[in-house]
Amino acid sequence: MEINVKCYSGHVYAEEPRSFVRQGKELGIKSIEKAWQEPGKRLFKVVTEDGKLFELCYNEATDQWSAIELML
Repeated sequence: MEINVKCYSGHVYAEEPRSFVRQGKELGIKSIEKAWQEPGKRLFKVVTEDGKLFELCYNEATDQWSAIELML
């Protein structure tokens, strides 16, 4: 599912996601549990302010974000 993400970008884009809009609702990110890179992608496992766990993925080739809700 493609989403809109607000993120901190220092020397590179998508350095640290801060919030994202999913199903019309903005979800603030409480913490980043894990951040890693794969070829052409930046991935983040995040906990939202309402306690849900998501994997966010920024695809550099398509310049798009996606989100998958994970089970705690």
